[in-house]
Amino acid sequence: MQSRIAGFMMLLATATMTLIVPCAAQEDTLKIKTSQIENAEIIIGMEFIPSERDSMLDDLNYTLGLYEDLRDVSIDNSVSPALIFSPLPPGVRPTREQKPPVYSPIGEVKRPENLEDLAFYSVRELAELIRTRKVNSTELTGLCLNRLKKYDPQLHCVITLTEELAFKQSARADSEIAAGNYRGPLHGIPYGAKDLLAVKGYKTTWGAMPYKDQMLDYDATVIKKLEGAGAVLVAKLSMGALAWGDVWYADTTRNPWNTEKGSSGSSAGSASAVSAGLVPFAIGTETWGSIVSPSTVCGTTGLRPTYGRVSRAGAMALSWSMDKIGPICRSAEDCAIVFDAIRGPDGVDMSVIDAAFNYNYNIDLKNLRIGYLKEDFDNDTSFAESNAATLNELRQLGVELIEIKLPDLPIDPMQIILSAEAAAAFDELTRSNRDDLLVRQIKNAWPNSFRVSRFIPAVEYIQANRIRTMLIAQMAELMADIDVYVSPSWEGDNLLLTNLSGHPCVVLPSGFDEGGEPTSITFIGRLFDEATVLAVAKIYQDATDFHKKHPPLFK
Repeated sequence: MQSRIAGFMMLLATATMTLIVPCAAQEDTLKIKTSQIENAEIIIGMEFIPSERDSMLDDLNYTLGLYEDLRDVSIDNSVSPALIFSPLPPGVRPTREQKPPVYSPIGEVKRPENLEDLAFYSVRELAELIRTRKVNSTELTGLCLNRLKKYDPQLHCVITLTEELAFKQSARADSEIAAGNYRGPLHGIPYGAKDLLAVKGYKTTWGAMPYKDQMLDYDATVIKKLEGAGAVLVAKLSMGALAWGDVWYADTTRNPWNTEKGSSGSSAGSASAVSAGLVPFAIGTETWGSIVSPSTVCGTTGLRPTYGRVSRAGAMALSWSMDKIGPICRSAEDCAIVFDAIRGPDGVDMSVIDAAFNYNYNIDLKNLRIGYLKEDFDNDTSFAESNAATLNELRQLGVELIEIKLPDLPIDPMQIILSAEAAAAFDELTRSNRDDLLVRQIKNAWPNSFRVSRFIPAVEYIQANRIRTMLIAQMAELMADIDVYVSPSWEGDNLLLTNLSGHPCVVLPSGFDEGGEPTSITFIGRLFDEATVLAVAKIYQDATDFHKKHPPLFK
C-alpha cells in the first residue's frame, strides 16, 4: 500500500513539474509577465493569488494584441462612441408642445449719441435698435471688431477674427431687414464663438498648439443655427487648451475686472469678451464648470443647458456623456434668446432630445417651490457675504426657501468618467507624444491626466456610470418636489454632480468681493426646463443690478 502511495506521489510530482516548467519557459516569450500583473494590481487596487495571475497570462497577452489592432484604425475626434448617454430617468419624457417664447417688454430704445455706448447694451436692446432700423448690423459689427482689435492685446481673448465673414453676414442682415424680412431678435447681432466650434474657412485650433493650424471644412451645427437666426460671427474666441483652464497656446486669457488674473476656463475668451463689452454674447461649452467658472470670474450670465439639448456636431469632443454647449451673455433673458436659436436636434448628434422651450418671463415666484443647499451655503466662505445677500433678496421677493440636500453618493470619484472619455478623445495625441507640444506640462494638466487615465479599468468606468444611473434616479426624486434650487457656484458637490446628472443651470453675478471682483450664484432647474430656471434668474436680476456693472477699464 505504501509503495502504491509513493508511486502515486512521484507521478503527481512529475506531472506537476511537467505543467510548471513549460509555463515558465513560455512566460519568457510573453510581453506581459506575472510579475507585471502583480505590479499592476497595486494600480487598480486589486490583489490576486499566484495561480490566478498565471491563468491571466494568455488572455492578457491576447488582449494586448487586440489593443494594437484597434490602434491601427485612425479615429477622428468627431466620431462618438456607439453608447449614448441620456439624463432622463425611466419613463420620463419632456414635453414637445412648443409655445411662442414670451419675453419681457422692451419699450423704446434710443440710439446713443456715441455709438461706443452700445458696447454694453443687451441683446434685447440691440435687437430692438436693429429691428426699428435705428442702428444697422454693419455698424454694430464694425464696433465689435474695433473693440476686439483694441482690447485683445490686454485680454488675449481672441484666437481668430472672422472679419470677412462678419461683414458679409452683416450686409446680408441689413439688406434683409430693409426688405422687411426680419428673422428675429438675433438678426444682425454680432457674437463670438469658443474656438472648439468648427467654422468653414477659418482655423479651429481648440486652443492647443498641436492643432493651431487645423482647418475643418464644415460648420458646427450651432454656427449653422445662429447663421439661420441672422447672427453675425465676428471672432473665434480663446479657450484653455483642449478645454482646460484659461491657458492657450499663445497666452493666458485675462479677467477684465483684473487683468493681472486669468479669466478662468475653459470658456475663457467667451466670458472675457462679453464682460469687456467686445461682443453682445458668445457661445461657450461646459463639461465640468467651463461656463460656470469663467462667468463667475468675469461677472457674466451663463446658461449651461440640460445635457442633450444642443447639438455638439462640429464641436471638439472632450467627454461624450458630459459635454454641453450654451450661451454666455449679459442677462438671463439674453441667454433665453440665444438658447432658443441653438437648441434642438440636427439629425447628427444622436444624444439630442427634441423638447419644447416654453420661456415666459411672467411667472409668480410664490407659485414655485425653490430649494437651497443650506449646508453648502454655510460652508462657502469665499462668497459668504454675497450669498447671504442673495438668499435675503429671494426671501424679500416672496420666496420661501426650502432646505434640501443632494443625493449622498460618491460624486467626486465619478470624475473618472470624464477622465476616461477625455483620454479616449485624445488617445492619438498621447500615443504619438504630440502632447509634448501642449503649453502646460505640469502634473495638473492634460498630458499627465491623459496618461494617468489609461490606467482606469473599464470595469470601474462602467461601475461609475452605474452609480450615475442611481444619481439620476435620486435627483429625479429630489426635483419632483422642487422647481428650482439655489446653490453656491463652486462650493460642495453640486457643480460636478449636476454636470453628471445633466441638469441645467444659470450662473449670474451676485455682487463683488472685497477686492472688487465679481461673485456669482447658481440656479439649478429640472431636466429640460430651462424656461423656468431662466425666468427665476431674470426676476432676481430685475431686483438687482449686478449684471449691469461693467469693468471700468473697458467702458
